[in-house]
Amino acid sequence: MVYELRTYVAPPGRLDDIVNRFRTRTMDIFARHGFDVVGFWTVDEGGDNELVYLLRFDSPEASLTAWTSFRADPEWIATREETEANGPIVDHIIAKTMTATEFSALQ
Repeated sequence: MVYELRTYVAPPGRLDDIVNRFRTRTMDIFARHGFDVVGFWTVDEGGDNELVYLLRFDSPEASLTAWTSFRADPEWIATREETEANGPIVDHIIAKTMTATEFSALQ
């Protein structure tokens, strides 16, 4: 099992747009492509423009397959174009792949 921790840093005033895109569109597309979402968070201290989420995959190959199919999905491409019509809603993404330790409750 591998986990991917992703932090989306929004331009000023655009965090609600990212959250809304995930809530209303992206989660359905993720489900179609086999993403196992552990959870989503917004940062309360020193990161008022950050959305953080954790994904779980069976293997690095499963992650690569899911991301490849997601990025090519016509609905995702249209969603991104629509939600960024007034400019980007993501300034940058920080992504880290992690493996749970043997004493982790996530094992």
